[in-house]
Amino acid sequence: MGLAEDSGERRRPSLHNALALVQSGRWRVVARKQLLPSYDVFDERRYFRPASETSLLELERDGRLWRLGLTICEDLWVEEELQGHRLAGPDPVAALLPRRVDLLLNLSASPFGQAKLALRHRLAARAAKRLSCPVVYVNQVGGNDELVFDGASFVVDAAGRICHQLSCCREEVGLWSAAAASPPAGGSVPSDDEQLLRALVLGVRDYARKCGFEQALLGLSGGIDSALVAVIAAAALGPQQVRALLMPSPWSSAGSLSDAGALAERLGIPTHTLPIATLMTAYDGVLTPALGQAPAGLTAENLQSRIRGTLLMAVANQQGRLLLSTGNKSELAVGYCTLYGDMNGGLAVIGDLYKTRVFELCAWLDSAAAAACRRDLGLPEAGELIGRAIRTKPPSAELRPDQRDSDSLPDYAVLDPLLVALVEEQRSVEEMVAAGCDAGLVEGVMRLLRRAEFKRRQAAPVLKLTSRAFGSGWRMPIAAA
Repeated sequence: MGLAEDSGERRRPSLHNALALVQSGRWRVVARKQLLPSYDVFDERRYFRPASETSLLELERDGRLWRLGLTICEDLWVEEELQGHRLAGPDPVAALLPRRVDLLLNLSASPFGQAKLALRHRLAARAAKRLSCPVVYVNQVGGNDELVFDGASFVVDAAGRICHQLSCCREEVGLWSAAAASPPAGGSVPSDDEQLLRALVLGVRDYARKCGFEQALLGLSGGIDSALVAVIAAAALGPQQVRALLMPSPWSSAGSLSDAGALAERLGIPTHTLPIATLMTAYDGVLTPALGQAPAGLTAENLQSRIRGTLLMAVANQQGRLLLSTGNKSELAVGYCTLYGDMNGGLAVIGDLYKTRVFELCAWLDSAAAAACRRDLGLPEAGELIGRAIRTKPPSAELRPDQRDSDSLPDYAVLDPLLVALVEEQRSVEEMVAAGCDAGLVEGVMRLLRRAEFKRRQAAPVLKLTSRAFGSGWRMPIAAA
């Protein structure tokens, strides 16, 4: 088991990130972590001190002495060639080479990341080949605030081949015998889309449960973002525990209303329609004396979003529901969202998914490839779920006549790769221009990214899905001029 072990000294940090062996009604510490990450969401050096050596545990079973190498999470992440980087410090795997271990055990609390499971496989395979022994990788399962621990524990043999694989984002017990002539077959590795959907469902389910919510609420606009969040919420909590509000304005298209209603019907989610036209008129009347005219332009558009945000918060408060924000990462990045409006909520479910990734995930959800996963999550197995009408309509906030997102932003197919380079890859404007990107476009996107920092600081917690989310690991200043 894992524990925080007190060193017994007054110097800080005074704790070790440690492993204990529980045996015959007693326990003892058998390993301490050496590589302590302090990047992104990790703050281990704030709380822990590093161990000075790799641990070896000797256990006698059935007349044989087993020599077990013990590592904790980051201690396995020592292959700069595979990772692109690594922490400065010792190589805990290399330290075991002269000790001729029979098995390497790695206990991890490794958060979900897109394509991360495949990287874990490669790291474990490299360690197995270096040590000429099997590697057992055991990972935590469950959501904790913004982090989703996806489990997916596995075993690789001495040749680096996966010989046992547990499920993604599910608590599961697996048995594997190092002495067996033919190791039992493990579960297959799900596709990237399925891993992503399961991580989102687990993140919402555990966040709601651990915060004391049994029911959720969201605004359903007929757009693709709120449609995806509705699917995730229904899978996480059950459709009857989710309620959606439809809040049309004079600028809402009939298609958006019908698309939202049809989606809710497919999912079995109860809805209520609250038209906001009268509230818009009332706001205009109250504000006109102070403004010297009726609210116009961006002010009027933001008022619509804030009216909807107020209605959602009122229903959530009255009924004790968790309000789910439906904005995506592209919008959060460039500030194409309204503070105290559509940003209202207790959890930003897809706030770490770029718009193009939202479209990709929804296309997969509506494909035959998702049928088994949909069935397993309690979603309708047959037919479209999101719906072609929602997946193919041009993105629009519908805050003015004939509005399109592309009126204010580059097409998402152009915008999102720039955001990936600036946010995930942390590339400079100069590097991107030198690589062939349009200077004006990149500089404009960077300005939007910086200007929106004050909004992100006040946003709901974002489920972390990528290597760099707008959460606790972001840590950028608001006043950055």
